[in-house]
Formats: sequence, C-alpha cells, structure tokens
Amino acid sequence: MADTRTGGGAPTVLRMVLGKRLQHLRERAGVTYEQAARALDVTHATVRRMEKAEVGLKVPYVEKLLRTYGVGEPDEIEGFVSLAREANQPGWWHRYRDVLPEWFSVFVSLESESDVIRAYEPHYVPGLLQTESYARAVLRAGMPHAPEGEIKRGVALRMERQAVLFRDENPPMLWAVIDETVLRRNIGGAEVMREQVDELIKATERSNVRLQIMPYSAGPHPAMYGPFHLFRFPLEELPDVVCAESLVGAVYFDQRDDVSGFLEALDRMCAQAVPLARTRAVLSALRKEI
Repeated sequence: MADTRTGGGAPTVLRMVLGKRLQHLRERAGVTYEQAARALDVTHATVRRMEKAEVGLKVPYVEKLLRTYGVGEPDEIEGFVSLAREANQPGWWHRYRDVLPEWFSVFVSLESESDVIRAYEPHYVPGLLQTESYARAVLRAGMPHAPEGEIKRGVALRMERQAVLFRDENPPMLWAVIDETVLRRNIGGAEVMREQVDELIKATERSNVRLQIMPYSAGPHPAMYGPFHLFRFPLEELPDVVCAESLVGAVYFDQRDDVSGFLEALDRMCAQAVPLARTRAVLSALRKEI
C-alpha cells in the first residue's frame, strides 16, 4: 500500500473490500488490467486504483466492470452497486476535514472498522486512551502556532475517535505497548499527567484493552525506530494493515511480508514488556512519583 500523504479521498474499509472483490472477479474471469481499462475507456492505472481503494467507485464503471467480468445476474449487480454507493459516503470523521490531514483520514477509517488494533507508542499515550487535557497538550506541542479553535477541533476529533472502544456491537480489542518514556515525559504538567495515568489504570479494567509497558530495563527491542499501528478486520477479504507514522504523514503496508515483520516485532516486544498482569501495579507506582 502506498504512502498516503497525498492523493484522493480517504478510503472507507467497505471501499477496500469492494476493491478486493473487483480484483478477485477480474482475475477469475482472466481479464487483464488493460482489457478492463479498454472496457471503461480509461487507463489501466485507474483500474488498479479502484482495486486498491485509492479512488471512489463510480457506479457506471462498477456496472460495466461487473458485466465485463461475467457477472450477469441483475440482483448480484444491484447488490454490488448498492454497496459501492454506500462505500462512497463520507465517514463520520469527514466533519473534521478542516483539521484532519488526508493521511490520517485513512488511519481513522481503519481504526473505526478494526476488529483488533495493536500498537507500539514510544512518545505519547495512544490516542484512543488520551484524556482531553493530555490530548490538548500533545496537539499544542505538535502545532505551536495553530489557533486555539484548530486545537479544540483536533481534541474533539480525538475524543470522538475513542467511542469505538465503547460501542455496543463488537468493539475492537486494543493491545498497546507503550514505552516507559511515555509515562515519564511531562506533558501538560503534573496534574495532567496524574489524570492521564489514572485513566490508563481505569482502561486496564476494560475487557477489550490490553496495555503493556516497555521498561528502560528491557534494553533494546525490535521497534525502536518509531510508532506504528496494526489493524486487523473481521472481513476475510481484508489483510492486516500497518500504519507507520512520521512527522509529516504515514506509510500504510498491507503486503504479507511487510506486515509479518511488524507482527513479529510486536510479539517480541510483548514478551519483553511488563506482563499484562503487572501493568496496573507499575502504573500505580509511577503515579506516586508524579
């Protein structure tokens, strides 16, 4: 999956699923990219981008491709087209497009539809577990010249993202490893940090949150290069997707070999980090030091 710092609208997970299905239908029919492109009178790159969910699924294109791939049943075509229309609808996060970079729109889309979210965070508390005060301090540090209204909008987006952990139907499992540095870096002052650690202690009581701490004493580990998230979905068409962040954007990976490397790093880190059963005790001890 390509770097998404630039490009078209952020894909919804449903659009990704439909792109995978179009690819499967094309390959099953023995149709090449060039042949599919001729049927639409577009370039083969456009067909590739549709399959990779890098562009919206235009309904006339979808209908023509389905027929080109031998899908002739009206009900099957209509069902696919209805899903394509739904996939083209903006997600709830579209309301925050004024403060939401394109690359991070992809992240929120994946986060919203995940079944499992695994993460390593060496700098900050994961966004899904941040308090409002901590989130405000983090955003202000990252955008020192932003107007206060922009910071407020960014905090509101972060708080609304957290609803995914509390939804009634199939909330995702969040399993995060955070570096000890995260808990010792003074962000927003002592009061903000105490409130944040208290929130982390509460989070460990949730059945869908697993939190581990990577202590200084553990020494080097496989992911010292920076933060990343791995998203897993309940839909078999979708592979795991990894987001590796940088200062100005992110790169998304969905190729098996790439994702396997991140998954192995997470497993090794979980073995090195403080065991889950001791997380609360470590947090409580650090809380007394603040």
